[in-house]
Amino acid sequence: NEIESPLFIFLSQEGRYFTPEGEYRVDGRASQTMLDSMMYKMCYYRFGEVTVDHRQPPGFDRTRESVIGDRDVKLEYIEEAFTTTNWLVRIYKVKKLDNRMIKKGSRPLKAKRPRKTRKGEKGSVGKTVIVNRGKKVSTRK
Repeated sequence: NEIESPLFIFLSQEGRYFTPEGEYRVDGRASQTMLDSMMYKMCYYRFGEVTVDHRQPPGFDRTRESVIGDRDVKLEYIEEAFTTTNWLVRIYKVKKLDNRMIKKGSRPLKAKRPRKTRKGEKGSVGKTVIVNRGKKVSTRK
C-alpha cells in the first residue's frame, strides 16, 4: 500500500495536468500545474537556451513541434549534475539545506545539542555516575 499511495494521489489529481481540451501540453497552452511540476522543470531546465535549428526559435521541442511554455525554468531544491549531449539522460542532485531558498516565516532545521552537565556532574550519564579508576597523572616536572 505504501507504493500505491503516491500513485493514487497522482491519479486523483491527474486532471489538473490537462488543458481544458483534455490534452497533456508543454507549450504555451500547458496548464499551470504542468508548468509548476518537477517533471516539467527537470525535463525543460535550460531548454529555452537551446536552438536546435536555425529556422526555429530557442526552446523549440522538435518531438512535439512547438515552443515550450516556460523557457526560463528555475530550480529551487535541485541542481543539474549531468546532461548528455543529446539531452536523453539528465541527472540532478538535491541541494544542501544551506543553499536552498528558505521561504519567509519558515525556520531552518536545528540540530539537537546534547544537554550540558552541571559543575560537579562531570562524567555522569543520566542519573548514573561513571567513575574512571586509574593513576592520577602529575603535571609537575
